[in-house]
Amino acid sequence: MSRVGKLPITIPDGIKVEKQGNNIVVKGSKGSLSEAIHPEIKVIIEGNEIRVERPDDSRFFRSLHGLSRTLIHNMITGLTEGFEKKLEIVGVGYRAELNGKTLVLLLGFSHPIHFVPPEDIIIEVPAQNMISIKGIEKQLVGQVAAKIRSFRPPEPYKGKGIRYEDEKVRRKAGKAMV
Repeated sequence: MSRVGKLPITIPDGIKVEKQGNNIVVKGSKGSLSEAIHPEIKVIIEGNEIRVERPDDSRFFRSLHGLSRTLIHNMITGLTEGFEKKLEIVGVGYRAELNGKTLVLLLGFSHPIHFVPPEDIIIEVPAQNMISIKGIEKQLVGQVAAKIRSFRPPEPYKGKGIRYEDEKVRRKAGKAMV
């Protein structure tokens, strides 16, 4: 039995979970999310608890068991607490600013980079070298953070670029003068 898959998911107050065919729809005060689950994975909603069960112990269903449970749990967590990723900009003259909803990044190129986030994502710039990405869908928050980071990933010699707040950049030694 999957250690993750066998854990029950508790449904907090204010969250409504429905099963519509293969789709699981979760509604809350922050919005609504839905996810398609494999038809043979059983999702049992009883009272304020959700259990996920698999038909047999084949490798395919073992892999889907924990995944399906985690996807449902992430939808519930997103609608209650939300998800957030923080990025840090390191480099002389590198900065970020918000122009309406558009994120404008100055990263040492000859032109500024304009990034328009998807509708469900909220971007905040608390300081010139910090970017905060918030949303209810975990995958989308991570994808937007990765996209912004890809404009100037951290380089190993001086450590300049955009990195996640808790990311450690392994530094390399430069040229050795003999």
